[in-house]
This record gives sequence, C-alpha cells and structure tokens, in this order.
Amino acid sequence: MARVVIVGAGINGVTAAIELRKRGHAVALVDPGPLPHPLAASTDISKVVRAAYGADEDYTELAERSIQLWRKWNEESNAELYHEVGVMFMRQREMRPGDFEYESFKTLQRRGHKVERMHSGLRRFPAWDPELFPDGVLELEAGYAESGRAVATLLGRAKSAGAELLQGRQFLCLDEGEDRVRGVVLQQKKESVAADAAQNCAEAKIAADLVIMATGAWTPGLLPFTRAFFRSTGQPVFHLKPSRPELFAPERFPVFGADITTTGYYGFPINRDGIVKIAQHGPGREMPPDSPERAVTAEQVRDLREFLRRAFPALAGAPVVSTRLCMYCDTHDGHFWIARDPERPGLVIAAGDCGHGFKFAPVLGEIIADAAEGKSSPLLQKFRWRPETLPGSGTDAARLRQ
Repeated sequence: MARVVIVGAGINGVTAAIELRKRGHAVALVDPGPLPHPLAASTDISKVVRAAYGADEDYTELAERSIQLWRKWNEESNAELYHEVGVMFMRQREMRPGDFEYESFKTLQRRGHKVERMHSGLRRFPAWDPELFPDGVLELEAGYAESGRAVATLLGRAKSAGAELLQGRQFLCLDEGEDRVRGVVLQQKKESVAADAAQNCAEAKIAADLVIMATGAWTPGLLPFTRAFFRSTGQPVFHLKPSRPELFAPERFPVFGADITTTGYYGFPINRDGIVKIAQHGPGREMPPDSPERAVTAEQVRDLREFLRRAFPALAGAPVVSTRLCMYCDTHDGHFWIARDPERPGLVIAAGDCGHGFKFAPVLGEIIADAAEGKSSPLLQKFRWRPETLPGSGTDAARLRQ
C-alpha cells in the first residue's frame, strides 16, 4: 500500500482519491478550499456529456463507458446528477465528410448509437432559427451533468472511503530529494488570528510515496517546468434568464453546439433556477486562474448578443444574470496529460483537460490510478508524457480555432 498525496480536489483529484482508496492506498487530498472551489473549472452548473467526438473512436468509446456509469451514479446517489436530454450539433451548411458533425454522426451510427440527422429537423425546436442551421446530428443518449453538485457528492464519497481531506492547505512546492519526489510542502492557516498575516501561516511537509498533481489550470503556475507544455486559458460563460422559459425546456432545447467549430458557442436547456447557460469553446485568453483580468469582456458580451440575435432570437434580449471565465488547462495537442514524470520519480501529473474532461468523470479516477500504479494501456499511451509535442499539432475536433 502506498501513501499518496493528491493536490487538487477538483474532478481529477477527487475521482483519483476514490479509486486509489478502492485499491487499498492511503490517500490525502489537499486543496486550499473552499470546496467545491469557486474558481475551478469543475465548479459550475453544468457540463456536456456526449459521445460525439468526430472520428476519434478512443474518446467515443471512453464516453460510452462514462455515460453508463453516469446513469449508475444517479442510481447510487438517489439524485439526478446526470440529465440525459440529448445533445445536438448543428451546422450552418450541409454536413460534409471531414466536418466534426458529419464524422460524429457516422461514427455514432456505426457504433449503434441512437442518433438522428437533423435535415430540416429544427421545426420541433422553436427557439432555433431553422434557416440558419439546416443540418446537424442529434445524439439522443447524451446530455449534461450538474458539475458543482457532482463534485460535492464525490467529495463526500472520498471522505466516506477513507481519504484524508486536507482543506485550507496551499501547495507551495514539491519536496524533492536527491533521487525522487518525497512529498509536498504546504502552507496552512493557523486557528488563531495574528496582526501580521505572514505570522498567521505555517509551512508543513507532507511525506508521500507518490504525489499526484491534479491542479488543472493552476498547474503551470504551481509547477513552472510545465509551462513548456501547458497553457491556462479562460473561456467566457454566460447565465441568462429568458422571458419565455418554455422555449428552453429540455424537450424543446437540448444541449447544443451551434456550428461549434466556427462559432465556438454551445449551451444548455433551462435549469431548475430558470437559467440558460451559453458558453464558448475556443482559443480563449491565456492567464493564470487567479488573474485580476479574469472577467468576461464587453466585447465578448457584444459577440454573444450578436450570436443570439441570429441563432436564438427569443434569447437575444434576455438579461445576463452572471458571467465567469471557465479556465482550461490546455495541452498542445488537445489531449489529456495523465502520466508519471520521467525526470521526477514519485510525481504524476493528471491535467490537460482542454475543456472537455468533465464528461469522463466516472472513468478518470481509474485512468489516473493506473498511471499512478505504473500500468499501461492504449489510453495512457495517448495521454503519455510528451514534451516533444508541438503547439498546434492536433486539437479537439469540436473546438473553435483561430
């Protein structure tokens, strides 16, 4: 049994903690808190769960496994963390071979999924402008997860499984010996309040056989050597409150991508609080997660209004009740980075979500635990340590690119 310290209690960290405890390892889960962390990518009202991945069958197969487990999690939690309302990707012209939508349709069809080609099929979805989006694909066995609720639920499971939760601890650096990483150095707030804030902090070393850094967009800042292959980028997210909520009910407005490779826009049906979420999956703005510039810009709001005016006229005048930047940890090729560091024995990095990681929550823990235990698999080969990968060498087929 190994002593494992996991830094970061977002979706990667908490699922890894649960799986490693199942395998008999001692686990400490470290996070500055509060949890779920308000700035983490995991913390939001919704994340897309889909098997549509263009021609990439690795991700399609992984999503198939994930969707089955999302359903199981709903049963185990006695709560609807995952809502299977369908996911629809539309184009502003007829789908063609090579398009993300076309390749998704063909791959899902070949694998036996319930899919519909949306030739003039938008008539039953009245919020859409059917003339603007004449073709697309509807994946029926897909939907969205309530991400913030899911993380909170999983944190409870991790604690019940025996993981030690060290909340209120700030990661400072790795504790590196001559031959390996021996643990982490943390900064902890003391109980008492001192006049001098610097005197109100204490540093502590936590020993470990293995350290897993699951720190998402914070990774390049916490581990500067990873800046060669990770970028932290912010993507705009908007929460709107429509005046005609019935148009955005799930049965009339499934999760969508609106010609996502050219507009970047995707979104969700109305939730229990009357909110429709619209976001962008694009290049983003490079910045650290705690940057003072972490805010949606006036230009991004204007762009959203123009998009809504054309795509969803009934939503164009809806008030924006809140905004945020969702922080991605981007790799050069758009794939996850779940691997042991060959130059620092005892260190595993589980990051590189590239904005498409949450849907895989039910299987991420298993993948990360396999990497921690030194196992091999085709997926771990895809997510291997690869500093030689050049920028722009590959990307998510569903992502807007400049």
